[in-house]
Amino acid sequence: MHELAAKARQALQREAIGFIFQQYHLIDDLTVAENLDLPLSYRNVPSAERKARVGDILDRFQIVGKKDLYPKQLSGGQQQLVAVARATITRPKVLLADEPTGALHTSQGEMIMDLLGELNRDGATIVMVTP
Repeated sequence: MHELAAKARQALQREAIGFIFQQYHLIDDLTVAENLDLPLSYRNVPSAERKARVGDILDRFQIVGKKDLYPKQLSGGQQQLVAVARATITRPKVLLADEPTGALHTSQGEMIMDLLGELNRDGATIVMVTP
């Protein structure tokens, strides 16, 4: 990694690594749907595929009704769901997760852990920090 040029490191991060932050780091000026679309646009995913993936993940996370809301209009748990959805929508090869279920109800936490298990079975490496 240290020998890669800065642009090559950025490309690697953009193409292969997903992040679930403890503090969510959603973009306040973007709706839920736009926050989910953003990492796909960085990867040059075609518009029709981006729209389909955003729709699928909104449905999977049961947040379709929140797609036009802004992060400040969401509860902490809803923000965490959006953050996890955003990190996983790109199907990263490596997922770095900082307490991905900390603000979630038990059933939501189980759903996230099932998703992380599914990603791992599909070949992703999951690095998780949790108390």
